[in-house]
Amino acid sequence: MTGTTARRTVVSIAVSAALACFTACTGPGGSDDSGGTTGPTGSTAPSASAAPSSRPPAITGASADALRAVERATGRAGSARVESTTVMGRELSLEAAGALGWVDGLTGTLTITYTGGTTAETMRRLGTTAMEARYLPDAYYARMGDEFAERVGGWHWIKYVYEDLEDLGGGAGAGFADQMRNTTPNQAVKLLLSAGDVRRVGAETTRGRRTTHWSGTVGGATEQTVDIWVDDRNLLVKKVERGRTKTGELTQTAYYSDYGVPVSAARPPAADTADFKELLASQGG
Repeated sequence: MTGTTARRTVVSIAVSAALACFTACTGPGGSDDSGGTTGPTGSTAPSASAAPSSRPPAITGASADALRAVERATGRAGSARVESTTVMGRELSLEAAGALGWVDGLTGTLTITYTGGTTAETMRRLGTTAMEARYLPDAYYARMGDEFAERVGGWHWIKYVYEDLEDLGGGAGAGFADQMRNTTPNQAVKLLLSAGDVRRVGAETTRGRRTTHWSGTVGGATEQTVDIWVDDRNLLVKKVERGRTKTGELTQTAYYSDYGVPVSAARPPAADTADFKELLASQGG
């Protein structure tokens, strides 16, 4: 392998890991300058933090009251176990499982497994089929494995400081830091509160629990549908978000359980950690 090829390989692995860790915990995309959400492949839909002028009129009445109760209860719970599957067209599909907390910034640990797509194929060829992601309020860390460590001087972990990712992909990371810090299950509820067609679908059983199903569509450059299932404590049990990217349909399904579970995420040893920004600079990325 030539030096140029080796450098490109390291950069490819690092960027792919950034995409996977971000997508696994946030859903279909981060915020853009127009108040929408921009996925790594360019899909857009209104953000929960969009300016009032860029969003549909807020819903009112009993539906709004019910959804705001869900937003408050889920936000107050502070943490939960999470299982999710994400498909980003032809580019990437993955599964994630672990526990996340959101009382004082995003914290927690997920195990992320690549299950398909061109990114997964690339990672498999490079010896990585799964990784551990640790989320802290200022950064997240991805454990890449032994083969990656051999390529970069022995480091097994990559550190991604949120602010450093703002400029990733020529501006595709704009709003990244705020998106990561504000990631909680109730973000899907906030999206629904901005939907002009939000509706109560009805009572359903979800993983053995009696739930109420809500659905709505949020518009933008492309439409995104949001569905949530809520239990009798006003806590999210399931969330499904669907949209489109340049490489095809984007779908994320997430299940939440054990609200209030203790969550911890330790920083990996500094001597075994490469900083993403410094790594790209050293590789000419």
